[in-house]
Amino acid sequence: MFFADQPNHSRLNYWKYTFFATPELAEILLAYLSDAPFDTYEETAEGLHAYLPAPEPETGAGLERVETLISDLQTRFRFTWAKSFLPAQNWNEIWESNFQPVVVEDFCAVRADFHAPATGVQHELIINPKMAFGTGHHETTWMCLRALRDLPCQGARLLDYGCGTGVLAILAARLGAAEVEAIDIEAESYRNTLENSAHNGVADRVVARCGALDAVQGSAFDGVLANINRNVILESLPRLRELIRPGGWLLVSGILAQDESAVQEAAQAAGFVWEDSARRGNWLCLRFAC
Repeated sequence: MFFADQPNHSRLNYWKYTFFATPELAEILLAYLSDAPFDTYEETAEGLHAYLPAPEPETGAGLERVETLISDLQTRFRFTWAKSFLPAQNWNEIWESNFQPVVVEDFCAVRADFHAPATGVQHELIINPKMAFGTGHHETTWMCLRALRDLPCQGARLLDYGCGTGVLAILAARLGAAEVEAIDIEAESYRNTLENSAHNGVADRVVARCGALDAVQGSAFDGVLANINRNVILESLPRLRELIRPGGWLLVSGILAQDESAVQEAAQAAGFVWEDSARRGNWLCLRFAC
């Protein structure tokens, strides 16, 4: 189970949407549903579960937008779905009982503070997500963490665009980045990044901000990390190119394999040069140079 950015309400009613699809199609649906107001997703043997907060279930608030999107997707893909109502529970407690540490080769481990210390890795990060996205469980975050192993972070000024828990910004700081500006549109992610940065001893080098790309205050970045989704990345490429100095780099993920050519073409049009692609499952992580 992994979480999109959302307010930290430990007790909420939810609508649970179950999508019956093959694993490959479930990942495609997940990419398209990332712009919907779901705050939690779970890939399962039957397909995909998506959870929609419903503080006032009798009003059906948010349902119309979601179900219009689902109907549109059914004209393009073959799947069925069902919906059920889940009364409020202590979701943070349930999440903690299912959250396992993530290990990225011998490079780094990501755990919560209630886990035992990791061994056999170069870097250990303590991340308490509080339902903000980015623990390393999902393929996209895992690949970005792995990619940082080979990126020039020492002394660099970096931007983490869509920071979630701050896990990428924190690892970059641990790798020697002089400053990482971490930005997310969700207030909970902003607060979570502040907390996790302090917990990992890098609060002096991670500057968190709440807002969209126009809230970024820095410029001439040596590198940018953008683990968001295809649509946001495509819209942001021209502005990201303006923010990166010549000779800098851009790492993007949240992209399905089938969308690689579209992202590469848009990046090239914005002034980037493709350097490398990594794949995990049906998800990609792409690196570009300026």
